[in-house]
Amino acid sequence: MNKPLRNTSVDLIRTAALIGICVVNLPFLALQPAQAIGVPDAHGDRVAAFLIEFLFQGKFFLIFSFIFGWGVHIQIQSAARAGVQFKGRYFRRLIGLAIFGCLHAVLVFPGDILLLYAFLGCLLWPFRNCAPRTLIRTAMSMVGLELITLVVLAVLLSIYPTTPVNHALDYNFVGATLTRIFEWPGTFGFLILFQGPLAFGAILLGLAAAKAGFFEPGSREQKQLTRIAPLLLLLAVLTNLAFALAPKQGDLVELMGLLSFAIGAPLMSAVYINMLLRCGTWVNLPDVLVAAGRNTLTAYVLQGIIAGVFFGGYGLGFFGELGNLALIPLAVGIALISMTLTGLIAKYAGQAPLEKILRLITYGPQRNGGKEQRV
Repeated sequence: MNKPLRNTSVDLIRTAALIGICVVNLPFLALQPAQAIGVPDAHGDRVAAFLIEFLFQGKFFLIFSFIFGWGVHIQIQSAARAGVQFKGRYFRRLIGLAIFGCLHAVLVFPGDILLLYAFLGCLLWPFRNCAPRTLIRTAMSMVGLELITLVVLAVLLSIYPTTPVNHALDYNFVGATLTRIFEWPGTFGFLILFQGPLAFGAILLGLAAAKAGFFEPGSREQKQLTRIAPLLLLLAVLTNLAFALAPKQGDLVELMGLLSFAIGAPLMSAVYINMLLRCGTWVNLPDVLVAAGRNTLTAYVLQGIIAGVFFGGYGLGFFGELGNLALIPLAVGIALISMTLTGLIAKYAGQAPLEKILRLITYGPQRNGGKEQRV
């Protein structure tokens, strides 16, 4: 079996996802809690906060989850070509992601998604051999589960009101780390309820897409997505407007706006994927960004490290100094810097640092005279 060519459209989608994730995360690293999730005072900041919820919140995380599922099928094919058992590789990789997730949450950002991916990756295991149709049906059912978890989340927040996430970057590093440790369990629980079902659905769809050859140029599935894209866009705009415009007053109107997220986020993610696929036919990424797209673990973690240096009391100390409007271009800049640094390191060393460690965890310890267990 010949090794398949690298799909460059996937690298473009990953690049866009990394930028979008940084735009969403940066306010939680740069602002006081009331500023990060509340309604800003300045008009420009209110517009920026609205645009983040309308265009970014949850959308690029789902795109990244979709690519995560696609990557699982690539790993299955790689193990098959090598003639080795996939199970050991797969779960060692998830253990590595979980370790990185714990360290990232404690040392950098408690809103970490790596541990969540490790958890969802375990749930994916029973579905690895399912047909695309079964995967798609199961993914669609995740929207219903998301509606339930959002109601549960709303009830819990009304019964146990909590102080919004504060990463205390205005502290020194030790103080900030202790605060992150305190906040992390609650933040992880919030992520599971707020995004877990949709993320798992996106992973299932990514696995189905890989099996169906979705990313092959001119595939039937791509043509189908393009055909329904106008309808998806209309529905995505309406549902995400409801989510972004819902007043944050803890009433029924806010709940309905929150529930619209379960429908609007995946719709907008699908629109973005279709748009990026179309752009992929004429956009040629610089080699350094292509390399970063293949080393997204390092690029993702580096975003938080750079933000910590910029905003932290142990760095430049800009915590709480900038508003939402200024943070959008800054987030794009931080994402591009992290990807550029990651890509340069990867081009020089073959892989970025965290990918090297994850690869060591995934393919070791070696057995049977230095070789993995053959199938």
